[in-house]
Amino acid sequence: MARPAVCLLASLSALLLGVAAVSRSKGRQGTESQREPRIPSQFSQEQRIAMKEALKGAIQIPTVSFSPEELNTTALAEFGEYIRKVFPTVFHTSFIQHEVVGNYSHLFTIKGSDPRMQPYVLLAHIDVVPAPDKGWDVPPFSGLERDGFIYGRGTLDNKNSLMAILQALELLLIKNYIPRRSFFIALGHDEEVSGINGAQKISALLQARGVQLAFVVDEGSFILDGFFPNLKKPFAMVSVSEKGAINLKLQVNMTSGHSSAPPKETSIGILAAAVSRLEQTPMPNMFGGGPLRVALEQLANEFPFPANIVLNNLWLFRPLVSRLMERNYITNSLVRTTVALTMFNAGVKVNVIPPVAEAIINFRIHPAQTVQEVLKLAKDIVADDRVQFHVLDAFDPMPISPSDDQALGYQLLRQTIQSVFPEVNVVAPGTCIGNTDSRHYLNLTTGIYRFNPVYLQPQDFRRIFQARILEWVAKSISRDLRNPGIKPASASAPAS
Repeated sequence: MARPAVCLLASLSALLLGVAAVSRSKGRQGTESQREPRIPSQFSQEQRIAMKEALKGAIQIPTVSFSPEELNTTALAEFGEYIRKVFPTVFHTSFIQHEVVGNYSHLFTIKGSDPRMQPYVLLAHIDVVPAPDKGWDVPPFSGLERDGFIYGRGTLDNKNSLMAILQALELLLIKNYIPRRSFFIALGHDEEVSGINGAQKISALLQARGVQLAFVVDEGSFILDGFFPNLKKPFAMVSVSEKGAINLKLQVNMTSGHSSAPPKETSIGILAAAVSRLEQTPMPNMFGGGPLRVALEQLANEFPFPANIVLNNLWLFRPLVSRLMERNYITNSLVRTTVALTMFNAGVKVNVIPPVAEAIINFRIHPAQTVQEVLKLAKDIVADDRVQFHVLDAFDPMPISPSDDQALGYQLLRQTIQSVFPEVNVVAPGTCIGNTDSRHYLNLTTGIYRFNPVYLQPQDFRRIFQARILEWVAKSISRDLRNPGIKPASASAPAS
Protein backbone atom coordinates (compact mmCIF):
# COMPACT_ATOMS: atom_id res chain seq x y z
CA MET A 1 0.00 0.00 0.00
CA ALA A 2 1.45 3.35 -0.98
CA ARG A 3 -0.30 5.61 1.52
CA PRO A 4 -2.60 5.67 4.56
CA ALA A 5 -6.22 5.29 3.54
CA VAL A 6 -8.49 5.65 6.57
CA CYS A 7 -9.82 9.09 5.66
CA LEU A 8 -9.81 8.38 1.92
CA LEU A 9 -12.03 5.38 2.54
CA ALA A 10 -14.51 7.50 4.47
CA SER A 11 -14.36 10.19 1.77
CA LEU A 12 -15.13 7.70 -0.97
CA SER A 13 -17.98 6.15 0.99
CA ALA A 14 -19.43 9.59 1.74
CA LEU A 15 -19.17 10.64 -1.89
CA LEU A 16 -20.75 7.41 -3.11
CA LEU A 17 -23.66 7.85 -0.71
CA GLY A 18 -24.02 11.46 -1.82
CA VAL A 19 -23.79 10.82 -5.55
CA ALA A 20 -26.35 8.03 -5.36
CA ALA A 21 -28.60 10.27 -3.29
CA VAL A 22 -28.69 13.11 -5.82
CA SER A 23 -29.00 10.93 -8.95
CA ARG A 24 -32.38 11.52 -10.58
CA SER A 25 -34.43 8.55 -11.70
CA LYS A 26 -35.82 8.11 -15.21
CA GLY A 27 -37.32 4.72 -14.50
CA ARG A 28 -36.13 1.59 -12.77
CA GLN A 29 -33.83 0.55 -15.58
CA GLY A 30 -33.38 3.88 -17.36
CA THR A 31 -30.42 6.21 -17.52
CA GLU A 32 -29.85 8.80 -14.83
CA SER A 33 -28.34 12.24 -14.96
CA GLN A 34 -25.70 12.85 -12.32
CA ARG A 35 -24.73 16.07 -10.58
CA GLU A 36 -21.40 16.67 -8.91
CA PRO A 37 -21.74 15.97 -5.19
CA ARG A 38 -21.20 18.82 -2.77
CA ILE A 39 -19.95 16.75 0.14
CA PRO A 40 -16.72 18.00 1.72
CA SER A 41 -13.99 15.37 1.57
CA GLN A 42 -11.76 17.17 4.07
CA PHE A 43 -11.95 16.26 7.73
CA SER A 44 -10.88 18.13 10.83
CA GLN A 45 -7.93 16.88 12.84
CA GLU A 46 -10.34 15.76 15.55
CA GLN A 47 -12.37 13.77 13.02
CA ARG A 48 -9.26 12.15 11.57
CA ILE A 49 -8.10 11.01 15.00
CA ALA A 50 -11.57 9.68 15.81
CA MET A 51 -11.66 7.70 12.53
CA LYS A 52 -8.28 6.12 13.18
CA GLU A 53 -9.16 5.23 16.75
CA ALA A 54 -12.44 3.71 15.61
CA LEU A 55 -10.61 1.49 13.09
CA LYS A 56 -8.00 0.51 15.66
CA GLY A 57 -10.73 -0.52 18.06
CA ALA A 58 -12.37 -2.65 15.38
CA ILE A 59 -9.06 -4.38 14.60
CA GLN A 60 -8.56 -5.23 18.27
CA ILE A 61 -11.69 -7.41 18.35
CA PRO A 62 -10.57 -10.88 17.11
CA THR A 63 -13.59 -11.77 14.98
CA VAL A 64 -11.93 -14.91 13.61
CA SER A 65 -13.66 -17.47 11.42
CA PHE A 66 -11.95 -20.87 11.60
CA SER A 67 -14.61 -22.83 9.71
CA PRO A 68 -18.36 -22.55 9.01
CA GLU A 69 -18.94 -24.36 12.31
CA GLU A 70 -16.23 -22.65 14.35
CA LEU A 71 -16.40 -18.86 14.78
CA ASN A 72 -15.31 -16.59 17.59
CA THR A 73 -18.90 -15.82 18.52
CA THR A 74 -17.89 -13.89 21.65
CA ALA A 75 -15.88 -11.47 19.51
CA LEU A 76 -18.66 -11.22 16.91
CA ALA A 77 -21.15 -10.26 19.62
CA GLU A 78 -18.65 -7.76 21.02
CA PHE A 79 -18.23 -6.23 17.58
CA GLY A 80 -21.98 -5.66 17.33
CA GLU A 81 -21.89 -3.74 20.60
CA TYR A 82 -18.79 -1.85 19.45
CA ILE A 83 -20.36 -0.39 16.32
CA ARG A 84 -23.40 0.66 18.37
CA LYS A 85 -21.08 2.64 20.62
CA VAL A 86 -18.94 4.17 17.87
CA PHE A 87 -21.79 5.12 15.50
CA PRO A 88 -24.66 6.22 17.77
CA THR A 89 -26.35 8.42 15.16
CA VAL A 90 -26.62 5.53 12.71
CA PHE A 91 -28.42 3.45 15.33
CA HIS A 92 -30.74 6.24 16.50
CA THR A 93 -31.95 7.79 13.24
CA SER A 94 -35.66 7.39 12.59
CA PHE A 95 -35.38 6.49 8.89
CA ILE A 96 -32.74 3.79 9.50
CA GLN A 97 -33.82 0.27 10.48
CA HIS A 98 -31.22 -2.06 11.98
CA GLU A 99 -31.59 -5.84 12.09
CA VAL A 100 -29.36 -8.68 13.27
CA VAL A 101 -29.39 -11.58 10.79
CA GLY A 102 -28.00 -15.06 11.44
CA ASN A 103 -27.15 -14.05 15.04
CA TYR A 104 -24.12 -11.90 14.16
CA SER A 105 -24.58 -10.22 10.75
CA HIS A 106 -26.07 -6.74 10.48
CA LEU A 107 -28.51 -5.27 7.96
CA PHE A 108 -29.21 -1.54 7.87
CA THR A 109 -32.13 -0.26 5.79
CA ILE A 110 -31.78 3.46 5.04
CA LYS A 111 -35.05 4.80 3.68
CA GLY A 112 -34.81 7.49 1.01
CA SER A 113 -37.31 10.23 0.30
CA ASP A 114 -38.16 8.95 -3.19
CA PRO A 115 -39.59 5.40 -3.15
CA ARG A 116 -39.56 5.29 -6.97
CA MET A 117 -35.76 5.02 -7.00
CA GLN A 118 -34.39 1.49 -6.92
CA PRO A 119 -32.19 0.85 -3.85
CA TYR A 120 -28.64 -0.41 -3.79
CA VAL A 121 -26.51 -2.20 -1.18
CA LEU A 122 -23.03 -1.66 0.22
CA LEU A 123 -21.36 -4.85 1.49
CA ALA A 124 -18.55 -5.50 3.93
CA HIS A 125 -17.70 -8.31 6.33
CA ILE A 126 -16.85 -8.46 9.99
CA ASP A 127 -14.85 -11.65 10.21
CA VAL A 128 -11.16 -12.20 9.58
CA VAL A 129 -9.05 -15.29 9.02
CA PRO A 130 -6.91 -16.84 11.78
CA ALA A 131 -3.56 -15.29 12.61
CA PRO A 132 -0.62 -17.67 13.17
CA ASP A 133 1.55 -16.87 16.16
CA LYS A 134 4.70 -16.35 14.11
CA GLY A 135 5.55 -14.17 11.12
CA TRP A 136 4.22 -10.86 12.45
CA ASP A 137 6.28 -7.71 13.06
CA VAL A 138 3.28 -6.28 14.91
CA PRO A 139 0.72 -8.34 16.91
CA PRO A 140 -2.15 -9.11 14.51
CA PHE A 141 -4.92 -7.79 16.75
CA SER A 142 -3.08 -4.80 18.18
CA GLY A 143 -4.34 -2.14 15.76
CA LEU A 144 -0.97 -0.50 16.25
CA GLU A 145 -0.16 2.61 14.21
CA ARG A 146 3.37 2.78 12.85
CA ASP A 147 4.85 5.03 10.15
CA GLY A 148 1.42 6.24 9.05
CA PHE A 149 -0.11 2.78 8.77
CA ILE A 150 -2.45 0.80 11.00
CA TYR A 151 -1.48 -2.85 11.35
CA GLY A 152 -3.63 -5.88 12.04
CA ARG A 153 -6.14 -8.40 10.78
CA GLY A 154 -8.93 -6.67 8.89
CA THR A 155 -7.09 -3.50 7.89
CA LEU A 156 -7.40 -4.55 4.24
CA ASP A 157 -9.88 -7.42 4.50
CA ASN A 158 -12.37 -5.99 5.29
CA LYS A 159 -12.93 -3.90 8.42
CA ASN A 160 -11.44 -0.91 6.61
CA SER A 161 -14.41 -0.75 4.25
CA LEU A 162 -16.89 -1.67 6.97
CA MET A 163 -15.80 1.12 9.29
CA ALA A 164 -15.52 3.63 6.43
CA ILE A 165 -19.09 2.97 5.27
CA LEU A 166 -20.54 3.42 8.76
CA GLN A 167 -18.24 6.37 9.45
CA ALA A 168 -19.35 8.13 6.27
CA LEU A 169 -23.01 7.58 7.09
CA GLU A 170 -22.51 8.78 10.68
CA LEU A 171 -20.86 12.02 9.53
CA LEU A 172 -23.48 12.64 6.86
CA LEU A 173 -26.32 12.10 9.32
CA ILE A 174 -24.77 14.62 11.68
CA LYS A 175 -24.96 17.08 8.76
CA ASN A 176 -28.72 16.33 8.43
CA TYR A 177 -28.25 14.06 5.42
CA ILE A 178 -31.45 12.55 4.01
CA PRO A 179 -30.97 10.37 0.92
CA ARG A 180 -33.38 10.43 -1.99
CA ARG A 181 -32.54 6.86 -2.94
CA SER A 182 -32.99 4.13 -0.34
CA PHE A 183 -30.05 1.80 0.25
CA PHE A 184 -28.89 -1.05 2.45
CA ILE A 185 -25.68 -1.71 4.34
CA ALA A 186 -25.10 -5.45 4.77
CA LEU A 187 -22.32 -6.60 7.10
CA GLY A 188 -21.71 -10.34 6.93
CA HIS A 189 -20.07 -12.24 9.78
CA ASP A 190 -18.77 -15.36 7.97
CA GLU A 191 -17.49 -14.25 4.57
CA GLU A 192 -14.13 -15.94 5.13
CA VAL A 193 -15.88 -19.32 5.42
CA SER A 194 -18.41 -18.96 2.58
CA GLY A 195 -21.02 -16.50 3.93
CA ILE A 196 -23.77 -19.10 4.25
CA ASN A 197 -25.10 -17.83 7.57
CA GLY A 198 -24.42 -14.16 6.90
CA ALA A 199 -24.63 -12.76 3.38
CA GLN A 200 -26.71 -15.64 2.06
CA LYS A 201 -29.34 -15.16 4.78
CA ILE A 202 -29.40 -11.39 4.27
CA SER A 203 -29.91 -11.88 0.54
CA ALA A 204 -32.70 -14.38 1.15
CA LEU A 205 -34.37 -11.94 3.56
CA LEU A 206 -34.28 -9.12 0.98
CA GLN A 207 -35.60 -11.44 -1.71
CA ALA A 208 -38.49 -12.53 0.54
CA ARG A 209 -39.38 -8.86 0.92
CA GLY A 210 -39.51 -8.41 -2.84
CA VAL A 211 -36.41 -6.22 -3.01
CA GLN A 212 -34.64 -5.76 -6.33
CA LEU A 213 -31.38 -3.83 -6.28
CA ALA A 214 -29.98 -1.26 -8.71
CA PHE A 215 -26.46 -2.46 -7.90
CA VAL A 216 -24.18 -3.96 -5.24
CA VAL A 217 -20.74 -2.72 -4.15
CA ASP A 218 -18.39 -5.08 -2.30
CA GLU A 219 -14.66 -5.51 -1.70
CA GLY A 220 -12.46 -6.70 -4.56
CA SER A 221 -10.07 -4.75 -6.78
CA PHE A 222 -7.85 -1.80 -5.89
CA ILE A 223 -6.11 1.26 -7.25
CA LEU A 224 -3.09 -0.32 -8.92
CA ASP A 225 0.19 1.59 -8.88
CA GLY A 226 3.36 0.37 -10.57
CA PHE A 227 2.03 -2.93 -11.89
CA PHE A 228 3.12 -2.04 -15.44
CA PRO A 229 6.68 -0.64 -15.77
CA ASN A 230 5.83 1.90 -18.47
CA LEU A 231 2.54 3.05 -16.98
CA LYS A 232 3.39 6.15 -14.96
CA LYS A 233 0.00 6.88 -13.42
CA PRO A 234 -2.08 4.65 -11.16
CA PHE A 235 -5.38 3.32 -12.42
CA ALA A 236 -8.43 1.95 -10.67
CA MET A 237 -9.83 -1.46 -11.46
CA VAL A 238 -13.44 -2.22 -10.59
CA SER A 239 -14.13 -5.93 -10.78
CA VAL A 240 -17.28 -6.71 -12.76
CA SER A 241 -16.95 -10.47 -12.30
CA GLU A 242 -15.12 -12.95 -10.14
CA LYS A 243 -13.65 -16.34 -10.79
CA GLY A 244 -15.41 -19.57 -9.98
CA ALA A 245 -13.73 -22.35 -8.03
CA ILE A 246 -13.40 -26.10 -7.69
CA ASN A 247 -11.85 -27.96 -4.78
CA LEU A 248 -11.10 -31.34 -6.29
CA LYS A 249 -9.79 -34.42 -4.50
CA LEU A 250 -7.76 -36.87 -6.58
CA GLN A 251 -7.51 -40.35 -5.06
CA VAL A 252 -5.61 -43.48 -6.01
CA ASN A 253 -6.33 -46.86 -4.36
CA MET A 254 -3.78 -49.65 -4.76
CA THR A 255 -2.73 -52.75 -2.88
CA SER A 256 -0.60 -52.11 0.17
CA GLY A 257 2.89 -53.57 0.29
CA HIS A 258 6.33 -53.50 1.86
CA SER A 259 9.19 -51.35 0.67
CA SER A 260 11.51 -54.37 0.51
CA ALA A 261 9.56 -55.76 -2.47
CA PRO A 262 7.87 -52.77 -4.12
CA PRO A 263 5.49 -53.11 -7.06
CA LYS A 264 6.23 -51.42 -10.36
CA GLU A 265 3.86 -48.54 -9.51
CA THR A 266 2.58 -47.26 -6.18
CA SER A 267 -0.42 -45.15 -5.24
CA ILE A 268 1.93 -42.23 -4.51
CA GLY A 269 3.76 -42.56 -7.82
CA ILE A 270 0.55 -42.76 -9.87
CA LEU A 271 -0.94 -39.76 -8.08
CA ALA A 272 2.28 -37.76 -8.32
CA ALA A 273 2.38 -38.33 -12.07
CA ALA A 274 -1.24 -37.22 -12.41
CA VAL A 275 -0.64 -34.06 -10.40
CA SER A 276 2.53 -33.34 -12.36
CA ARG A 277 0.58 -33.54 -15.64
CA LEU A 278 -1.94 -31.03 -14.30
CA GLU A 279 0.82 -28.66 -13.23
CA GLN A 280 2.72 -29.00 -16.50
CA THR A 281 -0.34 -28.58 -18.73
CA PRO A 282 -1.85 -25.12 -18.23
CA MET A 283 -5.54 -24.59 -18.83
CA PRO A 284 -6.31 -22.78 -22.13
CA ASN A 285 -5.45 -19.10 -22.41
CA MET A 286 -8.86 -17.38 -22.61
CA PHE A 287 -7.67 -13.87 -23.44
CA GLY A 288 -9.56 -12.30 -26.28
CA GLY A 289 -12.66 -10.60 -24.89
CA GLY A 290 -14.36 -9.71 -21.64
CA PRO A 291 -13.30 -7.20 -18.95
CA LEU A 292 -9.54 -7.68 -19.39
CA ARG A 293 -9.59 -6.72 -23.06
CA VAL A 294 -11.79 -3.69 -22.30
CA ALA A 295 -9.38 -2.64 -19.54
CA LEU A 296 -6.32 -2.89 -21.79
CA GLU A 297 -8.03 -0.90 -24.53
CA GLN A 298 -8.95 1.82 -22.04
CA LEU A 299 -5.38 1.92 -20.73
CA ALA A 300 -3.79 1.91 -24.21
CA ASN A 301 -3.23 5.64 -24.51
CA GLU A 302 -1.65 5.81 -21.05
CA PHE A 303 1.31 3.79 -22.35
CA PRO A 304 4.22 5.19 -24.40
CA PHE A 305 5.07 4.03 -27.92
CA PRO A 306 5.03 1.24 -29.05
CA ALA A 307 2.84 -0.31 -26.32
CA ASN A 308 0.05 2.16 -27.09
CA ILE A 309 -0.02 1.02 -30.71
CA VAL A 310 -0.15 -2.64 -29.71
CA LEU A 311 -2.97 -2.16 -27.20
CA ASN A 312 -4.96 0.04 -29.57
CA ASN A 313 -4.85 -2.74 -32.15
CA LEU A 314 -5.61 -5.90 -30.22
CA TRP A 315 -7.43 -7.27 -33.27
CA LEU A 316 -3.93 -7.68 -34.72
CA PHE A 317 -1.70 -8.09 -31.67
CA ARG A 318 -3.94 -10.25 -29.48
CA PRO A 319 -1.68 -13.37 -29.74
CA LEU A 320 1.37 -11.33 -28.72
CA VAL A 321 -0.39 -9.70 -25.75
CA SER A 322 -1.83 -13.05 -24.77
CA ARG A 323 1.64 -14.60 -24.55
CA LEU A 324 3.01 -11.62 -22.63
CA MET A 325 0.22 -11.89 -20.07
CA GLU A 326 1.26 -15.49 -19.35
CA ARG A 327 4.76 -14.49 -18.26
CA ASN A 328 3.72 -12.91 -14.96
CA TYR A 329 1.94 -14.98 -12.31
CA ILE A 330 -0.49 -12.16 -11.52
CA THR A 331 -1.55 -11.41 -15.09
CA ASN A 332 -1.46 -15.12 -15.92
CA SER A 333 -4.24 -15.61 -13.37
CA LEU A 334 -6.37 -13.15 -15.33
CA VAL A 335 -6.18 -14.99 -18.66
CA ARG A 336 -6.83 -18.59 -17.63
CA THR A 337 -8.19 -20.99 -15.08
CA THR A 338 -5.41 -21.61 -12.58
CA VAL A 339 -4.51 -24.97 -11.06
CA ALA A 340 -2.90 -25.20 -7.62
CA LEU A 341 -1.95 -28.34 -5.70
CA THR A 342 -2.71 -27.43 -2.09
CA MET A 343 -2.61 -30.74 -0.17
CA PHE A 344 -0.95 -34.14 -0.70
CA ASN A 345 -1.60 -36.94 1.77
CA ALA A 346 -0.17 -40.45 1.74
CA GLY A 347 1.88 -42.87 3.81
CA VAL A 348 1.99 -43.95 7.44
CA LYS A 349 5.46 -45.50 7.84
CA VAL A 350 8.82 -45.29 6.09
CA ASN A 351 8.84 -48.96 5.01
CA VAL A 352 5.14 -49.39 4.18
CA ILE A 353 3.74 -48.74 0.71
CA PRO A 354 0.40 -47.03 1.36
CA PRO A 355 -2.79 -48.33 -0.25
CA VAL A 356 -4.27 -44.83 -0.66
CA ALA A 357 -2.85 -41.51 -1.84
CA GLU A 358 -4.88 -38.30 -1.99
CA ALA A 359 -4.31 -34.80 -3.30
CA ILE A 360 -6.42 -31.65 -3.17
CA ILE A 361 -6.36 -29.36 -6.21
CA ASN A 362 -7.79 -25.85 -6.15
CA PHE A 363 -8.97 -24.48 -9.51
CA ARG A 364 -9.88 -20.82 -9.96
CA ILE A 365 -12.16 -20.77 -13.00
CA HIS A 366 -11.89 -18.08 -15.67
CA PRO A 367 -15.23 -16.34 -16.41
CA ALA A 368 -15.21 -17.75 -19.95
CA GLN A 369 -15.36 -21.33 -18.61
CA THR A 370 -17.64 -23.43 -16.41
CA VAL A 371 -17.12 -26.02 -13.69
CA GLN A 372 -18.05 -28.86 -16.05
CA GLU A 373 -15.68 -27.65 -18.78
CA VAL A 374 -12.77 -27.45 -16.36
CA LEU A 375 -13.51 -30.86 -14.90
CA LYS A 376 -13.50 -32.43 -18.36
CA LEU A 377 -10.21 -30.74 -19.22
CA ALA A 378 -8.66 -31.97 -15.95
CA LYS A 379 -9.76 -35.57 -16.61
CA ASP A 380 -8.44 -35.40 -20.16
CA ILE A 381 -5.08 -34.12 -18.91
CA VAL A 382 -4.73 -36.79 -16.20
CA ALA A 383 -5.92 -39.53 -18.60
CA ASP A 384 -5.63 -42.32 -16.05
CA ASP A 385 -8.65 -44.32 -14.94
CA ARG A 386 -6.88 -45.33 -11.74
CA VAL A 387 -7.15 -41.73 -10.53
CA GLN A 388 -10.56 -41.04 -9.00
CA PHE A 389 -12.05 -37.54 -9.12
CA HIS A 390 -14.14 -36.28 -6.18
CA VAL A 391 -15.56 -32.74 -6.28
CA LEU A 392 -15.51 -31.40 -2.72
CA ASP A 393 -17.23 -28.13 -3.66
CA ALA A 394 -17.55 -26.01 -6.78
CA PHE A 395 -19.30 -23.02 -8.27
CA ASP A 396 -19.23 -21.33 -11.64
CA PRO A 397 -17.72 -17.87 -12.23
CA MET A 398 -19.97 -14.91 -11.62
CA PRO A 399 -21.74 -13.29 -14.60
CA ILE A 400 -20.09 -10.17 -16.00
CA SER A 401 -21.86 -7.05 -14.77
CA PRO A 402 -22.35 -4.15 -17.19
CA SER A 403 -19.76 -1.37 -17.29
CA ASP A 404 -21.03 0.74 -20.19
CA ASP A 405 -22.41 4.29 -20.02
CA GLN A 406 -25.85 2.98 -19.03
CA ALA A 407 -24.56 1.00 -16.02
CA LEU A 408 -25.64 3.13 -13.06
CA GLY A 409 -23.57 1.39 -10.38
CA TYR A 410 -20.39 1.30 -12.42
CA GLN A 411 -20.68 4.94 -13.50
CA LEU A 412 -21.35 6.09 -9.92
CA LEU A 413 -18.25 4.24 -8.77
CA ARG A 414 -16.16 5.70 -11.61
CA GLN A 415 -17.32 9.24 -10.85
CA THR A 416 -16.74 8.78 -7.12
CA ILE A 417 -13.26 7.27 -7.54
CA GLN A 418 -12.14 10.12 -9.76
CA SER A 419 -13.58 12.69 -7.33
CA VAL A 420 -11.58 11.28 -4.42
CA PHE A 421 -8.48 10.31 -6.45
CA PRO A 422 -8.06 13.01 -9.16
CA GLU A 423 -4.70 11.50 -10.16
CA VAL A 424 -6.53 8.43 -11.48
CA ASN A 425 -7.26 8.97 -15.18
CA VAL A 426 -8.61 5.52 -15.95
CA VAL A 427 -11.21 3.43 -14.16
CA ALA A 428 -11.31 0.06 -15.91
CA PRO A 429 -13.34 -3.13 -15.48
CA GLY A 430 -11.63 -6.26 -14.23
CA THR A 431 -12.09 -9.73 -12.77
CA CYS A 432 -11.68 -10.53 -9.09
CA ILE A 433 -9.46 -13.61 -8.75
CA GLY A 434 -10.80 -14.31 -5.25
CA ASN A 435 -14.36 -14.77 -4.07
CA THR A 436 -16.57 -12.43 -2.08
CA ASP A 437 -19.94 -12.23 -0.34
CA SER A 438 -21.33 -10.48 -3.42
CA ARG A 439 -21.95 -13.81 -5.13
CA HIS A 440 -24.90 -14.36 -2.78
CA TYR A 441 -26.73 -11.37 -4.30
CA LEU A 442 -26.99 -12.63 -7.88
CA ASN A 443 -30.73 -13.15 -7.42
CA LEU A 444 -31.25 -9.45 -6.63
CA THR A 445 -29.33 -7.56 -9.32
CA THR A 446 -27.25 -7.84 -12.48
CA GLY A 447 -24.93 -5.04 -11.35
CA ILE A 448 -22.33 -6.35 -8.88
CA TYR A 449 -19.12 -4.35 -8.49
CA ARG A 450 -16.09 -5.06 -6.34
CA PHE A 451 -13.69 -2.30 -5.31
CA ASN A 452 -11.58 -1.42 -2.29
CA PRO A 453 -10.40 2.24 -2.46
CA VAL A 454 -6.83 1.53 -1.41
CA TYR A 455 -3.56 1.93 -3.31
CA LEU A 456 -1.83 -1.35 -4.07
CA GLN A 457 1.71 -1.84 -5.40
CA PRO A 458 3.27 -5.12 -6.59
CA GLN A 459 5.14 -5.67 -3.32
CA ASP A 460 1.88 -5.18 -1.40
CA PHE A 461 0.20 -7.79 -3.60
CA ARG A 462 2.95 -10.28 -2.80
CA ARG A 463 2.69 -9.53 0.93
CA ILE A 464 -1.05 -10.08 0.84
CA PHE A 465 -0.63 -13.52 -0.70
CA GLN A 466 2.22 -14.46 1.62
CA ALA A 467 -0.05 -13.57 4.53
CA ARG A 468 -2.90 -15.58 3.02
CA ILE A 469 -0.65 -18.63 2.78
CA LEU A 470 0.19 -18.33 6.48
CA GLU A 471 -3.50 -18.00 7.23
CA TRP A 472 -4.31 -21.13 5.25
CA VAL A 473 -1.58 -23.06 7.06
CA ALA A 474 -3.15 -22.01 10.35
CA LYS A 475 -6.56 -23.17 9.14
CA SER A 476 -5.12 -26.49 7.97
CA ILE A 477 -3.36 -27.09 11.28
CA SER A 478 -6.59 -26.30 13.14
CA ARG A 479 -8.49 -28.73 10.90
CA ASP A 480 -5.75 -31.33 11.36
CA LEU A 481 -6.15 -31.18 15.14
CA ARG A 482 -9.87 -31.85 14.77
CA ASN A 483 -9.33 -34.62 12.15
CA PRO A 484 -6.09 -36.49 12.98
CA GLY A 485 -6.45 -38.64 9.86
CA ILE A 486 -5.84 -35.67 7.56
CA LYS A 487 -2.38 -34.20 7.41
CA PRO A 488 -1.79 -31.03 5.36
CA ALA A 489 1.43 -31.30 3.44
CA SER A 490 1.33 -27.96 1.65
CA ALA A 491 -0.87 -24.93 1.54
CA SER A 492 -2.41 -22.24 -0.60
CA ALA A 493 -4.58 -19.18 -0.14
CA PRO A 494 -8.20 -19.75 0.89
CA ALA A 495 -11.14 -18.88 -1.34
CA SER A 496 -12.04 -15.45 -0.06
